[in-house]
Amino acid sequence: MPKSIRFKLFLTLLLTTLLVVAGMYAFMRWSLDRGFAEFLEKRQQEHLSTLLENLENHYTADPGWERLAGNKRQWLDLLGTSHEHRRHFPLDWLRQAMREPPDVWPPDLPGPKSERRFLPLELRVMLLRADKTVIFGRRDRLEQLALHPILYRQQVVGYLGVLPGKPLNQPIELQFIERQGRSFVWIALGMVLLSAVLASVLAYALGRPLKRIAGAARTLAAGNYDIRLPVESADELGQLARDFNEMAAALGQAERARRRWIADISHELRTPIALLRGELEALQDGIRPLTREAVDALYGDLMRLNRLTDDLYQLSLSDQGALSYRKSAVDPVAILRADTDALAPEFAAKGIAVKLIDRRESPFTLHADPDRLSQLFRNLLTNSLNYTDAGGRLNVTAARKAGALAVEFADSAPGVPEAALPHLFDRFYRVESSRSRHHGGAGLGLAICSNIVKAHRGKISASASAAGGLRVRIELPVNG
Repeated sequence: MPKSIRFKLFLTLLLTTLLVVAGMYAFMRWSLDRGFAEFLEKRQQEHLSTLLENLENHYTADPGWERLAGNKRQWLDLLGTSHEHRRHFPLDWLRQAMREPPDVWPPDLPGPKSERRFLPLELRVMLLRADKTVIFGRRDRLEQLALHPILYRQQVVGYLGVLPGKPLNQPIELQFIERQGRSFVWIALGMVLLSAVLASVLAYALGRPLKRIAGAARTLAAGNYDIRLPVESADELGQLARDFNEMAAALGQAERARRRWIADISHELRTPIALLRGELEALQDGIRPLTREAVDALYGDLMRLNRLTDDLYQLSLSDQGALSYRKSAVDPVAILRADTDALAPEFAAKGIAVKLIDRRESPFTLHADPDRLSQLFRNLLTNSLNYTDAGGRLNVTAARKAGALAVEFADSAPGVPEAALPHLFDRFYRVESSRSRHHGGAGLGLAICSNIVKAHRGKISASASAAGGLRVRIELPVNG
């Protein structure tokens, strides 16, 4: 069974805290043990210094160690008075020491050898003369000694040898270490418990919006594009919610556009097909005679249907970027002039005056496809031809501005409502839905123009003209 993101967050936070707490516990325990060991070592050094000082003082009254040699009770007294608190040796130590020869020290105490590593300093020292002969000691362990000289008047009068081993901790010191160790354990357990609670709260706080986003994504995948997420923070999760809402809005808009596109295509195809069907049925039933005029009317409907399907095909290709563009260095104004001249008879037949104004200081070229530029210019010229009232005018202006070719098509009345201007380049959009299709196309020409301009890295916009009609402005980047 897959684990939830909330469980994974909880486990991650908890494991991270466990690692941190374990590391802190190990470091604190190591620091305590090391500090305590340094404290014991320092205290032993102080004890050793005191014992050396007492031996030096004793040598002042007993040159040559004559009275001390063999006097184990006096040796024990020296060892006891050298401790910071006068040490009283246990009776079993004293009995064992007195049973052994007078010059033997330390006594051979019973017990496991592992425990002998932890001995007080008094049971790890030996006293040697200046020639390193034994006063109190064990000859079989002389090689293990660390020798510390005993000085009298700047002369070495003997050595205090120290056997290796660790000092024996006092009961109160052992209790302190154990108490600190237990405290560390309880602190670590408390931190782990607190971390588990905090990890649970954080996992819930972080997992809740993620779970909500996952649920919204499933709803979105099911086709409900109206789903929205509340934006509750300004962090990455809040930004993710905002991005999700924008994506859902874009998908909803795309879905509505797709449905409108299908509906518009169906409507645009249904009308000419219905007209053709009606005309053909009338001819079959003998309602209308099969004359040249009837055939011309059928042919006209067929050509409009052909133009519509061709426009749809061109638009689909331009949407996919599949229109073939063979770009080269071309003179755009020369193409524009040729297209204007080609349509001049149609403008003249409708009584529309067309004027081409070239405001370039010198000719220049564009890196463009001449056929697509011609298609762009002819679509815009045809748009003005179809929608400008008879007796009107069209001014086409070409100029170079800020490294781009700016071409404006400004015609006279009728104009376009301001609310309709942003939608002119939408497919199937017509300002007057009831306008006769004999005056215009299916609303695809300007959409194709927009795609051609974008393919040339340019911009296209629409606004009201000074003559009361429509002004379409194109900007195409200049090649040189």
